[in-house]
Amino acid sequence: MMTRKEVKKPRIGIYSMGLKHYWGQFPGLRERLIEYGEFIVRSVEDFGAEVYYYGLVDCEQEGQKAGCYFNEKNVDLIFIHSATYVTSASILPVHQICKAPAVVLNLQPAARINYEKTTTGEWLAHCGACPVPEVSNAFNRAGIKYHVVNGLLGLDYTPVISMTDEVTAHRPEAKRAWKKIEEWVLAAKVKRNLEGARFGFLGNTYSGMLDMYSDFTMFQAQTGAHVEVLEMCDLDRMLQSVTEEETEEKRKEIEEFFTISGDAAADPLAQKPTEEQMNWSAKIAAAQEKMVEEFDLDALTYYYHGAPGNHYEDMQGGFIVGHSLLTAEGIPCAGEGDLKTCLAMKICDILGKGGSFCEIVTVDYEDGTILLGHDGPFHLEIAKGKPILRGMGLYHGKQGTGVSVEAKVRAGDITNLGCTQTIDGKLKFIITEAESTDGTIMTIGNTQTPVKFKKDPDSFMDEWFAEAPTHHFAMSVGHNGSLYEKVAELLEIPAVVLDK
Repeated sequence: MMTRKEVKKPRIGIYSMGLKHYWGQFPGLRERLIEYGEFIVRSVEDFGAEVYYYGLVDCEQEGQKAGCYFNEKNVDLIFIHSATYVTSASILPVHQICKAPAVVLNLQPAARINYEKTTTGEWLAHCGACPVPEVSNAFNRAGIKYHVVNGLLGLDYTPVISMTDEVTAHRPEAKRAWKKIEEWVLAAKVKRNLEGARFGFLGNTYSGMLDMYSDFTMFQAQTGAHVEVLEMCDLDRMLQSVTEEETEEKRKEIEEFFTISGDAAADPLAQKPTEEQMNWSAKIAAAQEKMVEEFDLDALTYYYHGAPGNHYEDMQGGFIVGHSLLTAEGIPCAGEGDLKTCLAMKICDILGKGGSFCEIVTVDYEDGTILLGHDGPFHLEIAKGKPILRGMGLYHGKQGTGVSVEAKVRAGDITNLGCTQTIDGKLKFIITEAESTDGTIMTIGNTQTPVKFKKDPDSFMDEWFAEAPTHHFAMSVGHNGSLYEKVAELLEIPAVVLDK
């Protein structure tokens, strides 16, 4: 079995705001604010990030040093801990020097100050909101994009110096704030892993599917990912090197992952795979794995049709099983040459949310659901139970025969992430949260998941079609709408959320 590729950690810069004049006036304030900053550092590290904490930026000179420091560390994102008042002139140089996206963390240590006992020094430890308007104004006038997270710090203890109760970890204002912070970290993780990622493009795009066509230069410019154009002869070269032992090993892996169907399917085209079909799928899967390793691929989109009886046509007939295995191992595979949906699948996979290749199958007006799926690869890690392998008498709308996967995403919250392209050549995300139900599906050898949206099927489709989507998208588990919006923000890709 192929070893799953290691996902790179995002690199997060953090610094705390402060005013240099305060340190001599209010003993202990500087150390207190750094203690808060170090708590933020530990919490962000717990989200799986590499964190680079500069400390306090309390004057213009420190702002310049911090900007150079974050550039040296090649950070993906900077969290600005609004610890107390600071002049905006101290902060602006950081972001004029380092262009990483900026998120201000206005995290108050306590839910309420001790009004009767609070001194000026005590108040200054709780006035993080005070400089945020000034900093926001300076950023706006300097053309620097920024976001703000407001809430409570979420400590589970009260510092000795404090005059009030600072235990706020249980409060909803802290939980909401830290959920947003985690989403920003995860969004930075996507950005870090897409930069330099290698997307294989094997064969061509399904002829006539105009929504599928992609400009490779546009794709790299907007995502940072490289497109490696592959030929069927590249895969054939791998196929020639596959040994009987490697085929047998892959066959065992397939039988562990899947349930092999009997002859009970309603569709006579989808029946029990023959021994020949299973062995061929195993051999092709071994070749696919070799190709991924040789070209160091992080994702793959593919499609091929050849003359009837052509050797390459026989090869593509064995694609689906191996591509499903690769998808489960962190190499998302999208059919029909759909590079844009392959990107959506990769984003979902980086975040550990799955990402299965889908399109509309049919509407069930009785249940109020839309059946979503495809005849191609499936993300096995988000399946309900073991997917079923069926031998296909033909691939509808395509040439060839082979083994296909029948499965559905497990019941519960899901989010569909679509990636389309606009008239100006820009990518655009279309995001929809919904629920996967455990409804009945067809036994035709296709992946299918019944999905209930927040609106009735027709109202949802009215909204979706109006956004000019591609006809494919990636299905992920969990409600991830706000997370995907942050991913879009860091990638500077427009996004729209449907069915609110």
